[in-house]
Amino acid sequence: MTAIKATKITKITATDFGNNKNSCDEVKEPHQVRRIRPTRRSVSGAYPFRGEESIPFESTLERDFLIRKEFSRFVMKIVPQPARIPFRASNEQEYHYTPDFLVYYRAEDYPGGLIPLLVEVKPRSELREHWHEMKPKFKAALRYAREQGWNFRIHDETRIRDQVFQNIYFLKRYKRMEFPAEEAALILDYLDRVGQAPFRHLIDIHFIGRTDTIVGISHVWHLLATGRLECDMTTPLGNDTVLWRPYD
Repeated sequence: MTAIKATKITKITATDFGNNKNSCDEVKEPHQVRRIRPTRRSVSGAYPFRGEESIPFESTLERDFLIRKEFSRFVMKIVPQPARIPFRASNEQEYHYTPDFLVYYRAEDYPGGLIPLLVEVKPRSELREHWHEMKPKFKAALRYAREQGWNFRIHDETRIRDQVFQNIYFLKRYKRMEFPAEEAALILDYLDRVGQAPFRHLIDIHFIGRTDTIVGISHVWHLLATGRLECDMTTPLGNDTVLWRPYD
């Protein structure tokens, strides 16, 4: 049963359900319920999420999940190790399972809102090899999430290290650069007037000459990296990438 990150239990009580509305009178905000310790089997650490808080991770895949979510302006908050969920394994023994993250979204950014997402991050190879042992705890997590009014999803590398992640990684080098505020204002004001424009067009009309063009390329990518511009991140970034101002 090495694939199950769990501890055998002898008794399940109401407090084991965290903020389950049906299990206790007072609803508590989800918080980290399991401390992540260093391990020799994978890379662990803490990711400085938006420079506001350190979120622990237990693998590079979990770290990349946080990087991907950090870029999205729709993501408001991420709680690591947010709940201990009781489940019965295939050997008929009872255990606790702790999913990796709980993602909160900015409801005002979506018509009707987006409900929180409980997430397990696992490599696809591990899921394939140990699916039979993992299935009971994932079923328990899905049931638990529904009781809380959340969704539950499993994210492997195909859902994390995709084209969006590649674009985010490309933009990383431009994020901490600094440029004159008046130049940024000209680009942003122009897009306010026209609505949207290709990357190449913004460079051509705002920057003249080889040196200015080189600086301008970095400047426009910087505006995208810092969230002052948006584009379709599911396609490769390039000269034809269409950019626009974020919607309020």
